[in-house]
Amino acid sequence: MRAGVILVAAGTGTRMGRPKQFLPLLGRPVVEWSLETFLDVPEVAEIALVLAGESMKTHGKRLASERVRIVEGGATRMDSVRAGLACLSADIDVVAVHDGARPLVTREVIASCLAEAQESGAVVPAVPVKDTLKKVTSKQLWVAETPMRSQFWLAQTPQCYRREVLEDALARFQKDKAATDESQLVERAGHKVKIVQSTYENIKITTPEDLAVADALMVRRAAGGPRETRTGFGFDIHRLVADRELWLAGVKLKHDKGLLGHSDGDVVLHAACDAALGAAGLGEIGMMFPPDDPKIKGIASKEIVAKTVEKLEERKAVLLHLDLTLVAEEPKLRPHYDKLKGSVAELFKLENGRVSFKAKSHEKLGEIGRGEAIACYAVATVSMA
Repeated sequence: MRAGVILVAAGTGTRMGRPKQFLPLLGRPVVEWSLETFLDVPEVAEIALVLAGESMKTHGKRLASERVRIVEGGATRMDSVRAGLACLSADIDVVAVHDGARPLVTREVIASCLAEAQESGAVVPAVPVKDTLKKVTSKQLWVAETPMRSQFWLAQTPQCYRREVLEDALARFQKDKAATDESQLVERAGHKVKIVQSTYENIKITTPEDLAVADALMVRRAAGGPRETRTGFGFDIHRLVADRELWLAGVKLKHDKGLLGHSDGDVVLHAACDAALGAAGLGEIGMMFPPDDPKIKGIASKEIVAKTVEKLEERKAVLLHLDLTLVAEEPKLRPHYDKLKGSVAELFKLENGRVSFKAKSHEKLGEIGRGEAIACYAVATVSMA
């Protein structure tokens, strides 16, 4: 089998106020989770990623690859599917169509749907309805009927078809703008559609509540089971001296003094690393980078962060949030808040909204108040199995 995928991500996100497929989910845009999963399925030879014009400019070059072609979407979902289908190679014999805002699809569901589509011609992954259904026919919301729920399934994606089946349906109903999925057109074209049982986790992100659910499911999946939330605390202080570069939060700032230390002395990153390691029960950075080790003299604190992130991943600890408070009399840091916060987020692979950064003075008290030192306090929240 040579399978092709049409990943539909050209929506404008009217209900969410912005394109939902590019909302951040555990530090990555929603659509990238789906894209990565499909690329990990051996049967998938190529993917047509269908984007709106603005998204193509912003994300197209970054997401394109040898197996991923970027295609501009149309005015309707069916127009976008047609555009994606047109760019798939002629030797693709099975086509999967997937929602870009459905990031929790699994390799197992994809493989099952592709295999059944090759056999049956048309497949829709779905799950049985769990709630009682009510049919309402009046504007006053009076119940007209309670149908048997055992007859109803909730359709998901990827909906998979032998190529000729999908091409036939799209060709017959070119003017149909009301269809919400391809299987409706396939049914109307006279082809039978088979259900493959999926999972209830394969949700589509449509509302803010959906995003919160997807976030929780993704965190649990990352560790392979139920999670608990832990908190860690970190602290660091370094002396300010002349003839040293000043590094804070991975950013070099202009100042006539820098922080003295075996490394570059970045108190923000040191405190953040200790907080994260502490929350995960992994000790502190001095255990990984002993201050008396001559081989690491002058090491960039970005390398310490990279090692910390690696340790967290090995422990299957997901960093959820960092709250950082820098205490300094000099230099003035408020103009640099956004840059410092953004740098921490990037280094720890977090969304900007999962990092809090602020600076306080020491009211001229002690060594910090005299401009002789800078300190940082950090609190980290992690999720662990």
